Amino acid sequence: MIDWVAFLIVFASALIGALVVVGLYALGLRLLVTAGRVPVVVPAEFTDAITVMSPKKIAQAEKKAEKAARKNPLTPAQQMAARVGAYACFVLCAGAVLFGIYLIVPALHGG
Repeated sequence: MIDWVAFLIVFASALIGALVVVGLYALGLRLLVTAGRVPVVVPAEFTDAITVMSPKKIAQAEKKAEKAARKNPLTPAQQMAARVGAYACFVLCAGAVLFGIYLIVPALHGG
């Protein structure tokens, strides 16, 4: 016999946990970009196979990111607060993941 209440509790917990982790990560990225720290990733073109872009195009993309960071209307104190908030979101996200691992692995909590 299936305990449907326990099933719904596990389902809701998994859904809420996933929303929290993804939401914290997205908020952390948003705050990081707001603070002027645009995460620069080497751009790539996706065709039949991954083709790495030329150094010239990479430099152009980095230049655009720097230009966007210079247009930031926030004061330095607001940028620092956004950066601290971003790092706090990343720490909370990592903490949630580690707590999930702690709950799953019985050897960690004596279960």
